[in-house]
Amino acid sequence: MLLLAASASGQHPAKPDVRTEIARRLEVRVEDVKPSPVAGLYEIRSGAEVGYVSVDGKFYVDGDVFDMQSKRNLTEVRRQEGRLELLAKVADGDVIIFAPAGKPKHTLTVFTDVDCTYCRRLHQEIGELNRLGIRVRYVMYPRGGPGAEAWKKAEAVWCSADRKDALTRAKRGEAVKAGRCETPIAAQYALGQQLGIRGTPGIFTDQGEYLAGYLPAAQLAEYLALPAVAAASD
Repeated sequence: MLLLAASASGQHPAKPDVRTEIARRLEVRVEDVKPSPVAGLYEIRSGAEVGYVSVDGKFYVDGDVFDMQSKRNLTEVRRQEGRLELLAKVADGDVIIFAPAGKPKHTLTVFTDVDCTYCRRLHQEIGELNRLGIRVRYVMYPRGGPGAEAWKKAEAVWCSADRKDALTRAKRGEAVKAGRCETPIAAQYALGQQLGIRGTPGIFTDQGEYLAGYLPAAQLAEYLALPAVAAASD
C-alpha cells in the first residue's frame, strides 16, 4: 500500500520530531518512517505494507513509486523486503514441507486452504513441482477463519502423525481424524492477513514476490527461471 527506501542523496534528512509525529498518527514505529526517494515524502513501511506521507504529516499517498529511468517499481521492492522479513519468522517446523530429493532450486511458501479448489489442483502437481526442483512450504490459511469447517480440517491435518499424508488426503476430500493438539494455525492465519493474502493458494517466492492464485507447475517453473528472478535467487 505504500513505498520505498531511504534516500541515498539525503535530499530531505529525517527530522526526529516529524517522524515521531507521523509514527504516532499512523501507529507505527518511528524507525518505520524513513525519507523516500521522492522529495517531500516520507516512506512508511509496516510489515508488507508500504505508503507515503507528506513531510508535514497532512497527506498520505497510497500507491506505487516507479523509477522512470530504470522502470523499476520501488514500492514493490520494499514490499518484497517486508514479506521476506515476515516469512522468515515461519520456522520449517511450523509448516508442512514437500521437497525434492536433491538440493532445491527454489522454495515457495504457499498459504493453503484444504477445501480450496485451486489449492487442491496445485497439490495434485506437488510431485511435478518437486521433480522440477521446487520445494513447497505449506502454511495453513483456512479462509473462513476460526470456527470454519476448513479450520477444523486444518487442525486435524496438523495434529496427525503424518502431516504430509494427512494434508494430501484432506485435499482429496477424505475425512482426516486426529486428536487435539497445539497448532500454529491462528498465528499463520494472522500472518496471512498481515501479508495481504487475497485468496488461496497464496504463493510467495523465495524473493518475496506474491503470486495470487493457482499456476500450473510448468508455468511456475518457467517464471522462477526467468533471468531477473533466477539472478535474484543466486
